[in-house]
Amino acid sequence: MILCIGEILVDLIGKEVNGRTSYDVFAGGAPFNVACGIKNFGGNVIFIGNVGDDIMGRFLLDFANKRSFDKLLISLDQEHNTTLAFVKNDEDGERSFCFHRKNTADYFFNTDYFAEIENADIVHVGTLMLSNEEGRKMADLIIETTKKSGKLLSLDINFRDDIYKSKEEAIKVYQHYASKADIIKYSLDELQLFSSKHDIYQALNEIAKPNQLVFLTLGKEGSLCYYNQNVVKSHSIKVMSVDTTGAGDAFYGAILSQLDRIGFENFVKDKNVIKEVLRFANLTGALTTTKKGAIDALPTLEEINTFTK
Repeated sequence: MILCIGEILVDLIGKEVNGRTSYDVFAGGAPFNVACGIKNFGGNVIFIGNVGDDIMGRFLLDFANKRSFDKLLISLDQEHNTTLAFVKNDEDGERSFCFHRKNTADYFFNTDYFAEIENADIVHVGTLMLSNEEGRKMADLIIETTKKSGKLLSLDINFRDDIYKSKEEAIKVYQHYASKADIIKYSLDELQLFSSKHDIYQALNEIAKPNQLVFLTLGKEGSLCYYNQNVVKSHSIKVMSVDTTGAGDAFYGAILSQLDRIGFENFVKDKNVIKEVLRFANLTGALTTTKKGAIDALPTLEEINTFTK
């Protein structure tokens, strides 16, 4: 069982027609996207989140209720509005973000829900909450409870320096929490931010902790897995990219769904299994970019299997 805790928010994806920009509304938030991916690919998942008691919050709650999670624990917050992310895509589908996130709902969790940590094997925590003191206190409580319960902690860096006072502060905060993770995902850009080494393998040797399972996404080149100086790499496929929003979340949801199925210890000791899982996750991430929306674009298992035969 995977427990995902963190932001669920609205992605407002812009499109320009005749000089006017309009926005389509999609459910989003990295840990929520990951949770949807886990369930989509056959994993067992619980999601804990918080939204405002407003139009957008009720839209998200209705959307989440239709995802068939093993358990869904989302509060409607009457004191904080739902968090919004405005998304702009360039011609290659690459996106940039602007957050409406001042005193919004995404990290004001009902701490009673953290009792669900006992029912999980892996606890995946969103990193958006780390950008302010209240959110870090919440993350500290989650991590402390996870460690005391003997569960594995998962993080996806999802580096965002625009919601910090400075890039230097952001790097320091992310590094602190990355050191606590048992399972972690970086993009290549993030790896280069946190390491003084230019070579990928030297960088991984520098920043990875003993017994820390590291996944590194390499864009069109695929991905790799690093564990105690052992590296397994897998290539991806070429697709016509429309929107890269949520591609990394889809990749990681696929990874965690397979870890839930295989088990951590069985996974790390078999390089052939690791390679198969990376291939599956690469296909998932690539196919997600061919449609708009992080969750609406998730491919089905049938679509993925057409590329694995």
